Amino acid sequence: MGHLFHDTCFTCSVCSKKLIGESFYSVSGGIYCENDFLYSGVHPSQEMCNSCGYLIMDMVLQARGKSYHPSCFRCVICRQGLEGQPFTVDSDSRVYCVSDYHKAQAPCCAACRMPILPSEGSTESIRVVSSNRNFHVECYSGEVNLI
Repeated sequence: MGHLFHDTCFTCSVCSKKLIGESFYSVSGGIYCENDFLYSGVHPSQEMCNSCGYLIMDMVLQARGKSYHPSCFRCVICRQGLEGQPFTVDSDSRVYCVSDYHKAQAPCCAACRMPILPSEGSTESIRVVSSNRNFHVECYSGEVNLI
């Protein structure tokens, strides 16, 4: 928030609970613990879930500049909840877990026609691009001209 606080001064504006290591919210210069932010009337006007369209009455998950019920923020393919998880978005603004994004958006190998996916434990895929075609490294057999 651009300010420094003593641990004893970093407290909720409503209940004076110490907020070091706790979830907190800052609204109009006030600092609020999660309980007081949600239930004391400090919370901004009620919001609608971008996924289900229903009113959000308690916890709001903010992602991509939109509001969601935490249980509604899910991968479009496997439906896994993504609260607190890494996620990515495609060009149509659909939300994916990282694994399903790679599966859905991966280029296919011109030799074996299988998707080129990251190796297990990695988030990056390695491929060979030749003549505007994609290949797994092990599938690529470039032409070598001997003179």
